[in-house]
Amino acid sequence: MFKYKIDVIEELKKRGYTTHFIRKNNILGESSMSKLRHGEVLGIIYLDKLCSIFDCQLSDIVEHVTDDIPPRPGD
Repeated sequence: MFKYKIDVIEELKKRGYTTHFIRKNNILGESSMSKLRHGEVLGIIYLDKLCSIFDCQLSDIVEHVTDDIPPRPGD
């Protein structure tokens, strides 16, 4: 599973992006903003936009956390 390494909404605010500006300029829609508020990871297109805004790599925003995956049958 992926989780955020940073508070994306807070980072946007630090850089002067208001939710009104983000929605007005079609950077992220309301459903994407809602996902961010709830800690749900956005799709790759929106993560790409965030990387452009923050001038960073994807790994600066999200990290992979191992889920408890059951062993394969036969193991």
